[in-house]
Amino acid sequence: MARARLATVVAAAARAAAGVRPAISAESRAALATAVRKGSSAAATSFVRASAGSQSGYSRWLPAAAFLPAAVYMAQDPTVEAAELERTFIAIKPDGVQRGLISEIVGRFERKGYKLVAIKLIVPTKEFAAQHYDDLKERPFFNGLCDFLSSGPVVAMVWEGQGVIKYGRKLIGATSPQASEPGTIRGDLCVQVSRNIIHGSDGPETAVAEIGLWFKPEELITYTHNAEKWLYE
Repeated sequence: MARARLATVVAAAARAAAGVRPAISAESRAALATAVRKGSSAAATSFVRASAGSQSGYSRWLPAAAFLPAAVYMAQDPTVEAAELERTFIAIKPDGVQRGLISEIVGRFERKGYKLVAIKLIVPTKEFAAQHYDDLKERPFFNGLCDFLSSGPVVAMVWEGQGVIKYGRKLIGATSPQASEPGTIRGDLCVQVSRNIIHGSDGPETAVAEIGLWFKPEELITYTHNAEKWLYE
């Protein structure tokens, strides 16, 4: 039965490639999503691409693509399916606070779909900053990092979501703003590496350590966000 439903959806997409655009029912979309999770997406997309014909090329394939749920394309990347619900530590540094970028940065994480589970404004001592940057204590710029992080208010946050550690780093951009892509926080809002406005955990172990350093367990909130049903299956 599932194969029959998948065939119906693929055939509809093939007809769309030829210029016919029938509506696809929610039931059929659900059937295709199930097939995708079982590894059928490659066969479906190949079938539709072949159905589009070799003479018209992409001009006939692109309309058909609109009929396939985003899950088809996402399933091609195993890292998407492997993403786990996790938490990461994000800090807006003193330069970001002083430049009035708190709402801009928070907004980018919210618009992505991540959930804020802890936040506070704190002026770290230099000793506390040294704990945060402990893995860089042998670097010549260590003291400068500590001086800067303790120079004013810092917005400390914990964000939750599927794959938030890795993708949070993508939202932030490269350490050097000059190497950050447009569209990232540092690529859009920073110029110098010494004033790169934001910090994000670089891995699961680091996230656990940094969250534990900046927050007490009782400061982390567990709740269900109303938008979650529109973000996750």
